Amino acid sequence: MKVLSSRTRKRLHLVTGLCLGLFLLTHFLNHALGLISVDAMEQARTVFNLLWRSAPGTVLLYGSLLTHFLLALESLYRRRTLRMPLREALKILFGLTFPFLLVNHVIGTRIEWVLTGSGDGYYDVLPKMWADPAFATRQSVALLLAWFHGCLGFWFWIRARDWYPRYALFLYSFALLVPLLALLGFAAGARSLPPASDMWFKPPRSDAETLNAIRLAILGVLWGGIGATLVARLVPVRGKVKVTYPDRTVAVPRGYSVLEASRAAGIPHLSTCGGRGRCSTCRVRVTEGLAEQPPPNETEQATLARIHAPDNVRLACQLRMTHDLTIAPVLGAENVGVKVQPSVQEAAGRERRIAVLFCDLRDFTLIAQQRLPFDTVFLLNRYFETVGEAVEASGGVIDKFIGDGALALFGLKNGIEEASLQALNAASRIARGIEGLNRGVTTELEKPLRIAMGMHAGTAIIGQLGYGRASSLTAVGDTINAASRLEGFAKEYDAQLAVSADVLRFAGLAKADCETHDISIRGRSGTLETLIVHDMSELDGLLAEAQTGRATAETRKAARPIRGFRAP
Repeated sequence: MKVLSSRTRKRLHLVTGLCLGLFLLTHFLNHALGLISVDAMEQARTVFNLLWRSAPGTVLLYGSLLTHFLLALESLYRRRTLRMPLREALKILFGLTFPFLLVNHVIGTRIEWVLTGSGDGYYDVLPKMWADPAFATRQSVALLLAWFHGCLGFWFWIRARDWYPRYALFLYSFALLVPLLALLGFAAGARSLPPASDMWFKPPRSDAETLNAIRLAILGVLWGGIGATLVARLVPVRGKVKVTYPDRTVAVPRGYSVLEASRAAGIPHLSTCGGRGRCSTCRVRVTEGLAEQPPPNETEQATLARIHAPDNVRLACQLRMTHDLTIAPVLGAENVGVKVQPSVQEAAGRERRIAVLFCDLRDFTLIAQQRLPFDTVFLLNRYFETVGEAVEASGGVIDKFIGDGALALFGLKNGIEEASLQALNAASRIARGIEGLNRGVTTELEKPLRIAMGMHAGTAIIGQLGYGRASSLTAVGDTINAASRLEGFAKEYDAQLAVSADVLRFAGLAKADCETHDISIRGRSGTLETLIVHDMSELDGLLAEAQTGRATAETRKAARPIRGFRAP
């Protein structure tokens, strides 16, 4: 059996999955019209048949179903060991069981109609299925499982998109309502028709025997495919290779991936994405035997390039060994939280577009030296309270406090445009809060507290970092580094805020009449256009204008009539 390339497999899986998902969606929506009438179901069925009963539609539908089944067999064949996480086993199991679940549905609708010429419209099919509750239940369960599998695959595809959290509730609701309305429409339509007669329900004996023979033939092909794959897995691979870990050596058949070798030997090995090359947590450092191994495929190359991996680092899930080699896992399984185990998604990280705010008290070390330790703690807590309330009131979250500094994140649950405006509002609130704090302690300090803030917006990785009880959700990446550098830049220019032009652009603010610099940031190519805001009151007018414009847009959106509904 020829093993497909990772890119080809991924594309085939996506295209065929979308095709089958579209068929299920249109099929369920057609059923849901039974809540109106059977006539409505029949009228929609004519449109449905134009797409799926045409020659191209039939080839596309059954070709997608067959391809999905073959991809499941191919995935089963590629796995040299059946030790795998539950989610991977369920994925393969679903792919293998779909054809079995749908055989009776295909026989009862398409093949019986072609063979006997019996009606396959809703007026004919609904009474037949309603007269046999067991048959109706089996078909409903089959379609519901198919819908669940499609939703699960769609979720795996979109869960890492930055827009997903904004539409998650709508998508979950849609996924639940579509099959529910379909079942209700089926029941309502069937109950509105007279019961089926015996002659209507049973085909002639000769036709029944032919249909049963076709059913057995299809099931035989499906079982034969699974059996052939399992037998092919048992065929000895040419020779064995040895993979040497830091503490042991394992012999496995040639062609095993390093990840499969680890699982076969019971060695804990991280693989957050399930061995599909979509993360780098399974990567290993090859210390001997790399030159004899096959080169990285396209998927592995893209992942390794993204993390700037050195030449001797490979992905364990993609490196299929042809010769002996010696490796050392870069990330041990014990490195992902022992005391407090993060979820798989948090441990792997999620890429999001966020706004980041760093703030710091200027000359606080000198102030602390002049005060009693308990007074310093009291003052710091008042300052942290001021910053925390300003950030939370603006819609952000405090990531951490570092000494007398704070890191705040905006956009974990919304878009970068709104996040940038929230970050600017938070900076304005912090500045006003520090002024109020100064008025309260003016007699205790030789000079007032001064704040320096840096702000940038862009892409960051949100993930679970730390160890044990010190583990927490945080952000890392170039955006965080840039915001930190801008906070130091604000101190250099004795300003309250150094903000990148990107933040103002995302927030929809016109450029303020402020001092502007193009600065270079260590480790970052090019320069970053930065505005120096000496006093946050300089931006108050622009912020008020942007908030008014956004509120007006939201009001218009809320007042827009829903298409298809008319006010009484």
